[in-house]
Amino acid sequence: MFKTKVLVIALGAAFALPVMAEEAAAPASGFTPSSNVSIVSNYLYRGMAQTNGGTAIQGGFDLAHSSGAYAGVWASSISWLATSGSTGGEFDTYAGYKTAVSDVGVDVGFLRYNYPGSYASGFVSADTDEVYGAVSYSIVTAKLSYSTSNLFGVANSKNSTYLELNANYPIADTGLTVGGHYGKQTVANNATADYTDYKLSVSKDFSGYVLGLAYSSTDVASTNGLGVSTGVVSLSRAF
Repeated sequence: MFKTKVLVIALGAAFALPVMAEEAAAPASGFTPSSNVSIVSNYLYRGMAQTNGGTAIQGGFDLAHSSGAYAGVWASSISWLATSGSTGGEFDTYAGYKTAVSDVGVDVGFLRYNYPGSYASGFVSADTDEVYGAVSYSIVTAKLSYSTSNLFGVANSKNSTYLELNANYPIADTGLTVGGHYGKQTVANNATADYTDYKLSVSKDFSGYVLGLAYSSTDVASTNGLGVSTGVVSLSRAF
């Protein structure tokens, strides 16, 4: 089963994977820790449902350095692997480097999606490795992710790519952020699995608690229930 995800609104940023807290002044050591927790009515990633329309609990921890280097972990409950084994959770680990060139932000890194547990005979492990690079200017970010392993349990899918364009516009003095997303998943050696996803979102910051609402859709025939057009409600908090 092919697995993908669209990031839910969290912490005033509609598209962040994983959700990062607003940066505080770095301590003398140069390291700044942060953490986050959220509950979502339906966990989507790249437009695909990960919890069969059910609620998911999510959270993570990040450590950033004043040099621009960062690393972290993030986890979520899932249900899309239930038919292939005992895996019921996603645990992601990542590291990267952020910098800015004039007014252009640059972010490069490595992300591993981990699905610990056992798999039924004949199923390919969903564990996936990706490298990514992103550039941002003003409210717009373009990002390319490239798989260096099989992609989410699809056999012979190494070298798959996901290209996304995200825009987030904070409305001054309101705590509101509106966002738009376009993504294109290309699966190596399996053109029939290629698809496009879209999302519109809005979030509101209530003294550090962020309530989000998003509407997501794909051009996938929804025979398996994964790529349905649906709304998602989220509540997030960063520490």
